[in-house]
Amino acid sequence: MEAEADMTTPALNEELDDAKAWHSTDWAKAERDVRRLRQRIFKAAQEGDLKKVHNLQKLMLRSQANILVSVRRVTQLSAGCRTPGIDGLRALEPADRGRLARTLASEPAVDAKPVRRVHIPKAVGKTRPLGIPTIRDRVQQARVKNALEPEWEARFEGKSYGFRPGRSCHDAIEKIFRLTARSTVRRTWVLDADLAAAFDRINHDRLMEAIDGFPAAAAIRRWLKAGVMENGRFAPTEEGTPQGGVISPLLLNIALHGMGAAIGDLDTLTKSRRDKVPLLVRYADDFVVFCTSKDEAERVRETLAKWLEPRGLTIHPEKTRIVQLADGFDFLGFNVRKYGPKTLIKPSAKAVEKVKEKIRLVIEHSPTPDALIQRLNPLIKGWATYYRGAVATETFTNLSHFVWHKTWRWALRRHPRKGRTWVRARHFGRFHPGRNDQWVFGDRDSGRILHKFTWTRIQRHIPVKGTSSKDDPSLGEYWAARTRKRRHPEADGKLNVNLAAKQRGVCPLCGLDLIAGAGYEPESVHEWANWFAAKHRTLNRHHLVYRSLGGSDSASNLMLIHADCHRSHHAGDKKRGPLEVNHARS
Repeated sequence: MEAEADMTTPALNEELDDAKAWHSTDWAKAERDVRRLRQRIFKAAQEGDLKKVHNLQKLMLRSQANILVSVRRVTQLSAGCRTPGIDGLRALEPADRGRLARTLASEPAVDAKPVRRVHIPKAVGKTRPLGIPTIRDRVQQARVKNALEPEWEARFEGKSYGFRPGRSCHDAIEKIFRLTARSTVRRTWVLDADLAAAFDRINHDRLMEAIDGFPAAAAIRRWLKAGVMENGRFAPTEEGTPQGGVISPLLLNIALHGMGAAIGDLDTLTKSRRDKVPLLVRYADDFVVFCTSKDEAERVRETLAKWLEPRGLTIHPEKTRIVQLADGFDFLGFNVRKYGPKTLIKPSAKAVEKVKEKIRLVIEHSPTPDALIQRLNPLIKGWATYYRGAVATETFTNLSHFVWHKTWRWALRRHPRKGRTWVRARHFGRFHPGRNDQWVFGDRDSGRILHKFTWTRIQRHIPVKGTSSKDDPSLGEYWAARTRKRRHPEADGKLNVNLAAKQRGVCPLCGLDLIAGAGYEPESVHEWANWFAAKHRTLNRHHLVYRSLGGSDSASNLMLIHADCHRSHHAGDKKRGPLEVNHARS
């Protein structure tokens, strides 16, 4: 095993220039090494061989590939890579990343620093506290997460969907649909529940008991006890895990593991026995339980309250209610309701009103049509993509009309001395080459056009099967097929879609998913909007034979890669020739 730990690229030492070392890293190999080691941990945990699990976890914690991959994900691929901790440091340049990787390899064990407390606004005027660790602590947490997560992926319940590799809120929503879609469904009562400040109240001792024996348990305890800095003042942390830490979502899932078993909903139950127990669907700290009666729902609430108490957690009294399917309930921004024999899942009324308010504000504060389009397109594309698996055609139509009305009023205010015919000719027209739509808003100077909600095709989401995990080595083809089937609008244009399909949805340089954006699956409608705002930085077309050497723009000479991979590759052009890559997945 020691020999395997050294089989990474490149060797991290002070003799190499940090920037050159970073650019010369074989990312596909590093990612492959980490993925294979995760799979070995998963398999050993699945077999119940804890001694082997812990030995492999120690190997992962020493792995140079794990250091490199963790630095890259925290400093390049993470949505918060530009946000510093209390030390104000960020690692945004290749030299900084290379230096960080080298120092972590030589000095891996240091005391954890307090997290920087920031507050972000919530929907109802309140704020959510986030704890931002230093960049070094975030990388260390990513390293530890790669060692701990596969062990727990082999244990987690099948109906747990939040913050897990390969799973998303859409899997949870589709599972709910399948549980309620039958006209003869018996569970017509729903416990719609939420935990009160779950991240902030997790009992440390109970959590450490759950991960007892893990080689890096001491490091996790240091992060939990590191404290918080806010407005120059230090506060100790006796409970909770900072929402904003890389490892915090995993720790929350570990703390909540067994919630289904507490009410009798086991993955191992036969179909006949499963019909007799309440069924739970959980997404992080939000969950719903489907019951046969109101009394059963009340009993489930009491049972879960007792189960949560020693973990330091409580059910939020204001956000928890018991309802009938015929009355409907909101979950993850969707409204689930039984209309006679049919279950319909639509965007919730709150979500629609919220996006309308955002659209109105963007339009009102946009000085030019180009600025309006650039600000509004990510919001429209992200929102529509998030809800495209629901019954959303009517909602998309109404929102498209709402956007038209607001942009039309904006255009009239912008040109108060011009007639309506002139305004229409200036800002609206048949700008989309593939659509016979005369009322597309566009900027004639830049050529940009405003996307419409109705252009997003309704597409039913296929949920992940049972307890399937991306760390299961026997399911490689299953996950590759799911990646190939995904069609997100960030792969704009038929050529990009075809290139992604030819590459089996993988970036040939680093081996990570293309369509999900370097293995990142947005967790909410807000994150989908942010994803589309940054998509121009995410995917690039690379010429196998450079155009400067006579290469063409034909599909046979192109491949779709991450923009960061593209920049890293061209940074090493002085010592390498044009790239030759086998498009087949390793």
